[in-house]
Amino acid sequence: MRALLAFFLLLMTAGLAGFLGFSYVTGAFRATGPLIEERAVVIPPGSGVEAIARTLASEGVIADPLVFKVGIRLADKGRRLKAGEYLFEPGMSAEAVMDLLVSGAVIQRRFTVAEGLTTATILDTIQGVDGLKGPITLSPLEGALLPETYLFQKGDTRDAVVRRMEEAMTETLDRLWEVRAEGLPIATKEQALILASVVEKETGIASERPMVAGVFVNRLRKGMPLQSDPTVIYGLSGGTGLLGRALTRKDLVTEHAWNTYRIAGLPATPICNPGADAIAAVLKPAETDALYFVADGTGGHAFARTLDEHNRNVRAWRKIQKSQANGQ
Repeated sequence: MRALLAFFLLLMTAGLAGFLGFSYVTGAFRATGPLIEERAVVIPPGSGVEAIARTLASEGVIADPLVFKVGIRLADKGRRLKAGEYLFEPGMSAEAVMDLLVSGAVIQRRFTVAEGLTTATILDTIQGVDGLKGPITLSPLEGALLPETYLFQKGDTRDAVVRRMEEAMTETLDRLWEVRAEGLPIATKEQALILASVVEKETGIASERPMVAGVFVNRLRKGMPLQSDPTVIYGLSGGTGLLGRALTRKDLVTEHAWNTYRIAGLPATPICNPGADAIAAVLKPAETDALYFVADGTGGHAFARTLDEHNRNVRAWRKIQKSQANGQ
């Protein structure tokens, strides 16, 4: 009888100890955490609960690795924790930390590529983006990368980002090609991309792009040379788009595949990576009779239907240039 009573007392003691232990772990798991300011922490791929607990404790995100591990075990979420870079808020409980890791809501980093850059320049930019890893082994063509803002996670490869940019350009070009205006003197998507790159380099004013595109479309229809300075610069600069000096008359008669003063039609390749707006402008250009344009001194351009009118605009622009050179 005494032995039976002792056994029951032992069970009650163990049960009470278990209950108290469970209560302690539950309370500690839900208690305010030790972090005093937000902190980004990377959970490496393949990390188990033990490794994750050590990482979080060393970064000051959780107070007790054992409480964290037991809490996750009780919640049966050990296999649902996801790797990545996370931003932990001050005072997050171990339970909230677990929920964040289960959600997979990793930090989304971003970088922006401006319109009108050459492929070589864009690849140099990607090479310097913090958080990406690996070399760039791909060799995208000029005009193949869509300029915009891209989100990525720390540890993504540079090649993966380049592929995304290529896919984005293909998707954008396909979409805009389907809704293009009728009767354009542009037979292929590649030709549209080439002309869009020229429009992109000719004006930095978004509202002018359809008008500039309209001028070039008119010239193509009439068999007139495009006479675009940026194409000449691209050819003379070896594809960098940077000449470091003003064009000369000799430059305009130098034979190469991008000299649109000497060749009929479009240059051999795109001269930069145009944005979606420039592509849209080429495929739905403004309806205009203009055949010429020149800078007007305000950052925009003066458009003309006749050569006489254009020459007047050119003289006005040269006066502005002369005045600017004299500091007036």
